[in-house]
Amino acid sequence: MADFFHAMGVLCSRDLLRCGILPLMKEQTPQKVQFVTVDADVAGQRIDNFLRTQLKGVPKSMIYRILRKGEVRVNKGRIKPEYKLADGDVVRIPPVRVSEGAPAPSPKLDKIASLESHILFEDDRILVMNKPSGIAVHGGSGLSFGLIEGLRALRPDAKFMELVHRLDRETSGCILIAKKRSALRHMHEQLRTGKMDKRYQALVAGEWPSTRFKVKAPLRKNTLQSGERMVSVGDDGKPSETRYRILQQFEGATLVEASPITGRTHQIRVHCLHAGHPIGGDPKYGDAEFDNQMRKIGLSRLFLHAHSISLIHPGTEERVKFTAPLDATLSATLNALSKHA
Repeated sequence: MADFFHAMGVLCSRDLLRCGILPLMKEQTPQKVQFVTVDADVAGQRIDNFLRTQLKGVPKSMIYRILRKGEVRVNKGRIKPEYKLADGDVVRIPPVRVSEGAPAPSPKLDKIASLESHILFEDDRILVMNKPSGIAVHGGSGLSFGLIEGLRALRPDAKFMELVHRLDRETSGCILIAKKRSALRHMHEQLRTGKMDKRYQALVAGEWPSTRFKVKAPLRKNTLQSGERMVSVGDDGKPSETRYRILQQFEGATLVEASPITGRTHQIRVHCLHAGHPIGGDPKYGDAEFDNQMRKIGLSRLFLHAHSISLIHPGTEERVKFTAPLDATLSATLNALSKHA
């Protein structure tokens, strides 16, 4: 029913409420105008993105509407959505009626509470997590919450918490979260300039050649008729490079270390496939026969793990390295392969 009205686009929510077609949602209205002074940590952020963090639950369309109408002011003047805030700016935020959507996940939920035990490091600027396989980094696409929403529920007093980079839902291992905007900018700059070093471990089919140290193949995104997103090698794709090192050889399989030089979607997975050695347990790019063999020894997930990450700490300016241990499933798979060797 809701999809029908969304598609029609002719009745506003108020009309539907009056007709009794939509349930009445709880609403909360800030009682007065807010004046927020921008500090150095927020400086450089666009005003529209800043308002999205200040007015949680407010649709983007409403944020742009109050900007367009001049209800939001910076230093008493009108601004455009692309305006970048400066240290010391005073932002006027008008009262906005907010429809409360789905509640934030409770930190008491077992899945949320368990995230605490996966934190590898935390200080006032960064948080390093050993992300479990099977949890998306953020909610959406039918998911009520993801890793970042779960962490915000665990740290309700944190003013800022954002993902520095992403991992696929099936991939486990090291992921960085910034706790200050200045730290986010600092780490994004490292990603752009190649100062951050990420190392993954992957179990691939067959015997990886000892002479193959890298895969350099352009990658392009494709959307299938089903709506599923796939990545493939193509001349019209974006330049992509992954470096490899053999860690351990088994009968019919190889444990490799993969270091992505570029950061394309599904890069390591597609480059392994392109090299003729798909990763075990990969539902998108795997080999059915190899996956069946791996299932027999207990591999029930993608064997791709972000094993370590090295970066310049945004506070101390010293290089730090974090390592995430393999989970029980991946460790047991390697033990089983060692016994068969």
